[in-house]
Amino acid sequence: MFIIGITGGIGCGKSTVADICREAGLPVIDADELSREVTAAGGSAMPAIIEKFGPGAADSSGALDRQHMAKKVFQNHRALDQLSAIVHEQVIEQIIARVKKLEEKKVKAVVLDVPIPVKHGFLDLCDQVWVIWASEETRLRRLALRGMNEEEAKRRMAMQMNRDEYFALATHVLDNDGPPDALADKVRALLDQELGQRGIRVR
Repeated sequence: MFIIGITGGIGCGKSTVADICREAGLPVIDADELSREVTAAGGSAMPAIIEKFGPGAADSSGALDRQHMAKKVFQNHRALDQLSAIVHEQVIEQIIARVKKLEEKKVKAVVLDVPIPVKHGFLDLCDQVWVIWASEETRLRRLALRGMNEEEAKRRMAMQMNRDEYFALATHVLDNDGPPDALADKVRALLDQELGQRGIRVR
């Protein structure tokens, strides 16, 4: 099974590329979606979160109380790291388990959509890493359209890896400063190139 890892900074268009891959018929394992699943009511991360942060970490349904936890970890980097580590461990377990299931089903290619390109559970699974990138100006504009103010957007961008760090991991870099159609054309061409030469057909 050929595994493509998609990553990139916030606002670069990583999710758009994942959607294009879905449209091409490829299964996509989305780390953000898994993060929501493991912190939902009955999610695999919730027992450890409640043990670490107390029963107030869960809302009345048993899901992560995001508002409560945001206040708890906002000014406390150690608490944020502890929460992130718990969620991250469960997300990685889910990624590995889902990749294994797809392998058992003889699926020929899969895409991992992961914002933070960690070694275990991403880089060690991927045959190629595609980094999606855009200028700071473009990213700020996109994040503003999502309702994020500039200060918060810059704070989140600063917490992530920088351009050179992402590029150092890349098999391919996809520039996404242009219109959506241009990105779609680049992704489809790359899918045809990389999967086609391996005998894997896409839509």
